[in-house]
Amino acid sequence: MATRTTHTIQIHALDAEGRGVGYLPDESGDASGKVVFVEGALPKETVAAESWKKKSRWELATAVSILKASPLRVSPKCLYFGKCGGCSMQHLEPSAQVAVKQRVLEDNLQHIGKVKAESILPPIHGPYWGYRFRARLSVNHVPKKGGILVGFREKQSRYITDMTQCPVLPPHMSALLVPLRELIGSLSIYSQVPQIEVAIGHDGNRPVTALLLRIMATLSQDDETRLKQFADKHDVQWWLQTKGPDTVHLFYPLENRLQYVLPEFGVTMPFKPGDFTQVNYHINQVLVSRALRLLGIQPDDRVADLFCGLGNFSLPIARRAKEVVGIEGSAVLTRRAQENAILNGLQDKTTFRERNLFEMTVEEWKTLKPFDRILIDPPRDGAMALCQTLADIPDEDARYRPERIVYVSCNPATLARDASILVNSGRYRLLQAGVVNMFPHTSHVESMAVFEVTPEKCKC
Repeated sequence: MATRTTHTIQIHALDAEGRGVGYLPDESGDASGKVVFVEGALPKETVAAESWKKKSRWELATAVSILKASPLRVSPKCLYFGKCGGCSMQHLEPSAQVAVKQRVLEDNLQHIGKVKAESILPPIHGPYWGYRFRARLSVNHVPKKGGILVGFREKQSRYITDMTQCPVLPPHMSALLVPLRELIGSLSIYSQVPQIEVAIGHDGNRPVTALLLRIMATLSQDDETRLKQFADKHDVQWWLQTKGPDTVHLFYPLENRLQYVLPEFGVTMPFKPGDFTQVNYHINQVLVSRALRLLGIQPDDRVADLFCGLGNFSLPIARRAKEVVGIEGSAVLTRRAQENAILNGLQDKTTFRERNLFEMTVEEWKTLKPFDRILIDPPRDGAMALCQTLADIPDEDARYRPERIVYVSCNPATLARDASILVNSGRYRLLQAGVVNMFPHTSHVESMAVFEVTPEKCKC
């Protein structure tokens, strides 16, 4: 935009991105004109907002001053809030953040799925600070800002925030931001290092911190020495990635101690920095525990874990069920999940199979044999083909229809779409749904839902 316009706007709600929603005055002066999404504004506030993007039906704006503040407004803990793109809701009291996410989930179920849960699950929430056990930090050389920057990108920008600390990272990792800047700046290939991926696990009661360095040029011998010295001083592991994910390898020290534990189930999960694991270690423990409780597993049950990954749910389920089949689209992850089952002594109760769950059909589902219960934990795209398959199972094959489904979602929109398929088919009821605050201070909504086969469609 060539010019920016400032408006006084009353905020009525928050959208799915954590922005305040208000309206410009219409020709009569009433606030019922074009909708405006205002970053940094909260419901029941009056703000002066500067529009920076205009379309015919909406505008994007930033709150430049708060004329009337919400009682739920708090002072952000982070020095870079408002500039850094890592968080969007630090100005909102944490319990209110959870309530907003619950409303987003319910609105998606209602408006997208045309369904409503029979009851709402209590939200899962936990530590609000120091929770990010996984992070992707961008790296860039910016001479005007003193050299190397390491951190999250700025809002709506490709630039990197000039940050020296981060309260959503564990304290020991936050303290490494400045030393990492200095280290990268000392390397001969400092301009060929675009990214550092952080993965934190446990070895007993102490953290294990792995740093995956993405490099686009060969390290010199002096570079290698500097990385090793840094690892020894700060007790970290270095992993390197030169091209695609298959090039990830441990550099120093040559012993992978990276793992997380699920103590309630006596499960230990080794992993690598590039693997998908939940960002919030503490919330993941509660999530797995609740998922198994909601599944209602019986000792003779045969259970499927769909989109199983490394076995985050499969192995705990194997502690309770007679048999677990984990299904994943990646051959590498399928093999790694089986290795984790062997490590935990669960190989006799688990089977892992490679299947494309995005192309599931009724006939292929029937080849897997009947399951009593299933857990679905898909990526953001959801599990539409799978849910359509379950909805399409004919009544004469009702034994292939699992009695209960627990669906763990990282996208309320695709959960709502898939819930619509299951419920509107008449095959399933949506018993419960609720949010999981996996990413405090962000607008990201994780959730879970419980479906149960309708009595008249029961395989019994």
